[in-house]
Amino acid sequence: MPVIAGGSVAIVVRALAVSDEEVPYLCAGRAKELGVDLVIGAGDLSFKYLSTLVDVVDRPGVFVPGNHDPDLSGFSEHGGLWMRAGMPEEWPGPAGFIDADGRVVDVGGVRVAGLGGCLRYRAGPNQWTEAEQARRGRRVVRAARKLRRRDGRGVDILLTHAPPRHCGDGEDPPHHGFECLHKVVAELQPRMLVHGHIHPYDQAMPDRLIGATAVVNVVGHRVLEL
Repeated sequence: MPVIAGGSVAIVVRALAVSDEEVPYLCAGRAKELGVDLVIGAGDLSFKYLSTLVDVVDRPGVFVPGNHDPDLSGFSEHGGLWMRAGMPEEWPGPAGFIDADGRVVDVGGVRVAGLGGCLRYRAGPNQWTEAEQARRGRRVVRAARKLRRRDGRGVDILLTHAPPRHCGDGEDPPHHGFECLHKVVAELQPRMLVHGHIHPYDQAMPDRLIGATAVVNVVGHRVLEL
C-alpha cells in the first residue's frame, strides 16, 4: 500500500511468512483478514497448505524448500508448460508459488533471493555441505548484481530455510546454520533474512541483526512489512 512521507510516496508491502509448522486457523479464513500482499514460505510445509494460503489471501507466493520437502530441482517453465530434463512434466510444487531456490525473483513488489535447504546431516534432497551452499550463494549474488545493474534495485529479502551460523541456529548438527550466509548478507545487504528450520518450542526467538539486515525466524507464521 502507498504511504505518503515527506512529500514522497513509499510502497509498504505486507507479507505473510510461514515455515515448518502449520497454523490451521490461517486456512480457515484468518489469513484473509491480515491484508497481506504476498505469502512467503521458508520451507518444510505441505504444498497443499501453501496453495491453500495463496487461495485464501488471493495473492502470489514465493518459497524455498526445506530439508523435508521433495526435490524440485531441474524444473523450468516454458509458455505455461513445465519441463524437466527436456520433457514435459507436471509441476509438483505448490500452486500459486514461485520457487526462489538458487535464484533471484521479483514477486508481489518484492525482490527475493533464495537459498533453501539445510546443512547436510543425512542423505536426502535439499541438504548441502557448507561448500555447496557457498557456491550456490555466489551464484545468487552474481544474479542479484546483474539485475541491479539493469534496474538499480537491490534485494529486499534473502529467503532461506536454515539460518546463518550463530544467528538463531541450534547446536545439534541438523540445526547448525550456514557460515556462508554471513557473506551472502554482506554482499546483498537485504532488508531482511527470513528463515525457518529452528522451532521455538515455546521459547522466545528474538530477531537478530547482521549489519543492518534483520534476521527473522518465521516458524509458524509472522506478518512482515517492507
